[in-house]
Amino acid sequence: MANDFKRYTKPSVGTSTGASANALYTVPSTGGTAMESIVIGISLSNKSNAGITASVFLDNYLGSGDVYIVKGASVPAGSTLEVMAGNKLVVQGNGTANDVVRVEAGTAAALDATISVLEDV
Repeated sequence: MANDFKRYTKPSVGTSTGASANALYTVPSTGGTAMESIVIGISLSNKSNAGITASVFLDNYLGSGDVYIVKGASVPAGSTLEVMAGNKLVVQGNGTANDVVRVEAGTAAALDATISVLEDV
């Protein structure tokens, strides 16, 4: 297996919450088998002129055990919040259902999100 560093983005994040929030990253499957991935970093950038709140949600592939990684964090106007800040997170699946990292914003279209992952570990 080759380890691949990847970056994914979600511009203008919406206000839907929890399992309905915008998907930032879904663990990929290959040949019906899910790859495990390691989330290296998540950046949430407020592109508006006012402070907003933002959340990152882990939609667990098992259908239960969903959790917020960060909920309602303040992101000042024109700044970026680094969610992972030195931590790493393993995301996984079973080839049919896979973990999804989702993002939500308190103000529509004010937030851009970026995630960096190491896939196929």
